[in-house]
Formats: sequence, C-alpha cells, structure tokens
Amino acid sequence: MSDSIFVTGASGHLGRAIIDHLLADQGVAPSRIIAGSRSPEKLSDLAAKGVTVRKADFDDAAGLEKAFSGAGTVLIVSTDALDGAGTRLRQHKAAVTAATKAGVKRLAYTSLPKAQSSKVSFAPDHFGTEQAIQATGLPYLIFRNSWYQENAFMSLPPALKSGQWYTSAGDGRTAYVSRDDIAAAIAGALANPPATSTTYTLTGTEAFTNGEIAKLASEILGKPIQVVNLTDEQLAGGMKAAGVPEAYIPTFVSFDAATRAGDLAEITTDVETLSGRKSRSLKAFFEASKAAFLG
Repeated sequence: MSDSIFVTGASGHLGRAIIDHLLADQGVAPSRIIAGSRSPEKLSDLAAKGVTVRKADFDDAAGLEKAFSGAGTVLIVSTDALDGAGTRLRQHKAAVTAATKAGVKRLAYTSLPKAQSSKVSFAPDHFGTEQAIQATGLPYLIFRNSWYQENAFMSLPPALKSGQWYTSAGDGRTAYVSRDDIAAAIAGALANPPATSTTYTLTGTEAFTNGEIAKLASEILGKPIQVVNLTDEQLAGGMKAAGVPEAYIPTFVSFDAATRAGDLAEITTDVETLSGRKSRSLKAFFEASKAAFLG
C-alpha cells in the first residue's frame, strides 16, 4: 500500500495548514505528500520543499482520477460551492468516485457535527458525502469539524460597530475551535491513522452561548455588545433590510437555528488527542485577534 497522503484544496486555508502540520509537527517526508489544487501554481513553495503538486479540479472527473493515481490516502477537503443547486455534493461524489477508480486505499473527509440531522442548510451535502465514502467499502476517516473561531469575523464586526448582536440562537451553545487546531488534529490522524474506520468530532474544549461570547468579546475588545434575541423570521427580515443578498440569508439563519438546536454544542477531546497539544481557547483567540476586530 502506498503511504502517500493526498490533500485536496491545498491552496485554501485548511488544506494548506494540514500540509504544514504534516511536515512540521508529524515529520512526514515531503515526498509522501501530494498537494492538490485547482490552482497548482499557488503551491510553488511546497513544490520547492519536495511536495508533489498536482492539479485537482472537482469539476474534472477524468483529471481527478489521474491526479489521485498512486495515492494511498486521499483527504477530500469540502469545497465552498454553496449555490443551492447541489454542486457541492456532486463535486464531492465525483472526488469519491475518482479516488476509488484510481485505486486509493483510504478516504478521508472534512464534514460537520451531526451531519445526519444538523439544521445547517448545507449539512445534507456533508452527510451525503459521508454516505458515498462509506459505500465504497474503503477504510475511511471522517472529521466532523465544529465551528471555527475565525467564523466570529462574520458575526461580531457588525455587532461591535452597532453595539447590538442580532441572533436567533437563543441559549444554544457553540464549541468554537481554531482552524489551525483542527488542521493539526487532522494531520495527526492522517500521519498516524487508526486501524479501523473512524469518525472524529473536532471541537473546542468549551461551548458558549452567544450571550457569553458577547460578554467575553466585550471585555477583551473594550466595546459593549448587547445580544438581541429574535426569531428566525425576524433575523431573516433584518438581514434583508441590511442588504444581505437574499440567496445567502437562509444559510446564515440556519447557523443560528443549528446553534439553538444544540447541533454545534458537542465537546470532545479528539482535537487535543490527535494533535498532541493544548487547543487555543476562545479567550486567547479574541486576545490574539484584537487588532483585527478593531481595525
């Protein structure tokens, strides 16, 4: 069995971080790593280190099969195609099929907590991909990634500006985790895979309500934030009035609905176990990102 590790989306934030951790933390030889991207020209620095770089376009089935040739493990980093037309799931299934035809020995995938039931609007894309992977009969690793700490850059800047955070999440909790901690955990699992197929849920070590997050952010960033609880319908109406493109509103509202339902509240030790290091706390994230939030 080839011991090479193919990482798709290698020019994106998560894919690149995973490769960096494979090299720096896990001591994986560059010759064992294959970095795939629609834009391989962006990976010249990895190529200079001895990493194999290949073009991997999820919309080019034949090209994908060729790209995956010779790989032992293929990590499918989920795409960002959220057009509501089923593109994302189609792309993921194409990658699964191409990897199977290429003869890979293990599949891995970045998913979402409670993918089978989550209220997040694109959860069915993730669950459908998980099912497609399991149907191949190949050994697999599923990484159900909780909400990134970096996602706070979507919700908090408007609240910092106005002093009010409009949300329909209620008292639901979110186990925020840094993207880099997730990348380190995934790298650990890819470098030292378990003997059997495994699904990991990668979370932070604490879960917070939006009210608790607002209080913490206010204390560290020095600006008061008042949480204003709304219904999903009111939140959607407010977004529309604020000029948010209507196509995106249902997805944004689904994030709060999922939080309210507890879909993002689960806490596990998988991140620290796989990465072998202590996770960054939400408090530390706000402290490190203070200039970015206030800039």
